[in-house]
Amino acid sequence: MTELHITTTAGMSMALDEATVQGFKTSLRGPLLCPGDVGYDDARKVWNGMIDRHPTLIARCAGVADVIAAVTFARTHQVLMSVRGGGHNVPGNAVCQGGLMIDLAGMRSVRVDPVRRTARAEGGATWGDVDHEAQAFGFATTGGSVSDTGIAGLTLGGGLGWLAGKYGLTCDNLLSADVVTAEGQLLTASATENAELFWGLRGGGGNFGVVTSFEYQLHPVGPVLAGMVLYPFTKAKEVLTFYRDFVTTIPDEVNTLGALLTSPDGVPVVAIAVCYTGSLEVGEKVLHPLRSFGPPLADQVSPMAYCQLQSLLDAATARGARYYNKSNFMQRISDEAIDTLVERFPTIPSPLSFVFFQQLGNAANRVSATATAFSHRDALCEWGCLSRWLDPAADGVNIQWTRELSEAMRPFTTGSDYVTQIGLETDEGAERIKAAYGANYERLVALKNRYDPTNLFRHTQNIKPTA
Repeated sequence: MTELHITTTAGMSMALDEATVQGFKTSLRGPLLCPGDVGYDDARKVWNGMIDRHPTLIARCAGVADVIAAVTFARTHQVLMSVRGGGHNVPGNAVCQGGLMIDLAGMRSVRVDPVRRTARAEGGATWGDVDHEAQAFGFATTGGSVSDTGIAGLTLGGGLGWLAGKYGLTCDNLLSADVVTAEGQLLTASATENAELFWGLRGGGGNFGVVTSFEYQLHPVGPVLAGMVLYPFTKAKEVLTFYRDFVTTIPDEVNTLGALLTSPDGVPVVAIAVCYTGSLEVGEKVLHPLRSFGPPLADQVSPMAYCQLQSLLDAATARGARYYNKSNFMQRISDEAIDTLVERFPTIPSPLSFVFFQQLGNAANRVSATATAFSHRDALCEWGCLSRWLDPAADGVNIQWTRELSEAMRPFTTGSDYVTQIGLETDEGAERIKAAYGANYERLVALKNRYDPTNLFRHTQNIKPTA
């Protein structure tokens, strides 16, 4: 190797001589990968098969010291930098083109304290990792709805999930976080230490540093009454209307997801997925209206382990397929919104795609809009379309269909995105990001000015500093 060309924060190409690269490499305990190295192509791939970016350097961090060294290198040389945790989000912001990717995939340890009912997990862990360890002691915390999801992106973006009705969002259950800042300092953020930074981490995304570990509050979670109820598409309007009314009357122990999807037989259907956390006997009574409405085509609701529920949607979101999505928050599900979805869904290009309503949850709704950086506490649900297909030749038709549906649905929404779903595309600009952070945006800008005034952490749903 003589020299490598790397992209700077200014978007320019800069040459790195061999001595500079070698010095960086020897400062790391984990490997530093360059294009052509064994393992490079595997390391740059993330969950979404559409993401095909090539970092010039990938630092596969083995611990906090490696993260500090990588951030220091990027700051010193003004190198474009991205951070990979679980690598699961649709836009693929974890991978930068031509810069340095700080890869936490090897940092996945989870330690449960069953006495304090807490779990501390490293930044590369997935919810499958956390759930596996916590459930060994009969505990869990709100953590998405797919086991392969990374804990970092979900927590920093807010964190919807099956347990949010009873226990709030993921960010509501965060007790503390260890953060490597742009200055290369390791700080602990909590309610009593660096409290303003702690506020910003709970919904403000990856704008303020690299979170190397998260500490969560755990809750007793035994077997849940959960699963999916399927209805014929010919009754789609009636079912979604029932769903709209049902979710406004349920107790905290219930959280839901309503969807239009295509069955394995190629037939459009309506699905309502549900989780009841608590007494199974009481849960049977609470979910009876859902299971008897219709009647359904199939009722797959049954007692199951929480880990089983968390992997229920894994097959529908398998790693390596091509994904594109749009979403917005909704305060209510109107008749017009239902009509729009029912009318357009039969033309969906891929049978692997689906549209959905994911409920925030009662407890999540009761938190103040300014208590955490996640501000959309008055939303009933997130509406979204997750388009999934396998053939690269079908990119255009699937992306176009998803965008057109999103525009048709926008009048029925708050106009604010779930921030984790916003990507780096040219059509997703500053105003959309500002709306996603909602009423807390200016406070987040002030926090950005304090902790990252040069915008080192820009390869994310970026809050631009004004300092």
